[in-house]
Amino acid sequence: MRPLLEVDDIHVRYGDLVALRGVSLHVDEGEVVCIIGPNGAGKSTTLAAVAGGVAPFRGEIRLAGEPLTGRRPEAIARLGLSLVPEGRHIFGTLTVDENLKLGGHVQSDKRRAADDKERLLDLFPRLRERLSFPAGRLSGGEQQMLAVARAVMTRPKLLLVDEPSLGLAPRIVDQIYEILLDLRRRENLTLLINEQSSNRILKHADRIHVLRGGRIQLEGRADALRDGEAIRNAYFGFSHGSAPAPVQETHA
Repeated sequence: MRPLLEVDDIHVRYGDLVALRGVSLHVDEGEVVCIIGPNGAGKSTTLAAVAGGVAPFRGEIRLAGEPLTGRRPEAIARLGLSLVPEGRHIFGTLTVDENLKLGGHVQSDKRRAADDKERLLDLFPRLRERLSFPAGRLSGGEQQMLAVARAVMTRPKLLLVDEPSLGLAPRIVDQIYEILLDLRRRENLTLLINEQSSNRILKHADRIHVLRGGRIQLEGRADALRDGEAIRNAYFGFSHGSAPAPVQETHA
């Protein structure tokens, strides 16, 4: 069976800056695959390329065999892919309810969209309590929950999540990951997640890619990388036998 997502040798540049240099990866249906790497490694650019936000100048991206390269983000969303961007990007002046309805606008069946919203509010009871609140008044953790729920309103096959722990306290991050993994089970979601740190990812991912300098430096099953040594070497660029410092959790 072919992977749900195939990223084949993509190269992305911003002007003269080459951000990705031949990135290849795949995600099988039902997997949780994580990309980790330092700031500037190209993690967000990789997700943006998959979601149609930036265009690779070389390489191919396919979702369930359908080519994505050159398609607009709205067309990609209709094929079953949704992105939770870094920093949430919710509409702060709109209410929680209005943000969720915007997420469901791609569905032609409005009754089904309304049912989806009720089901998600059952999974996110804090959002139900704040349904009429302007989204800008929510806490950082609540905004991240809203961003995830809004993305799931599009009924994606594949959910891309960019830095879900950014700026959040560890306790809230644990809640976000519990929700994501619960959605994976309940909604049959496949997840591709970017993170800066490997500590939490090692507990939740099926497979891990380490990205540095726009290239994949390491790929493997999380259970084979538990001791963290190979990840640290790839993350920091140390050769075998070096003694790098451990990767630390970072929270703003």
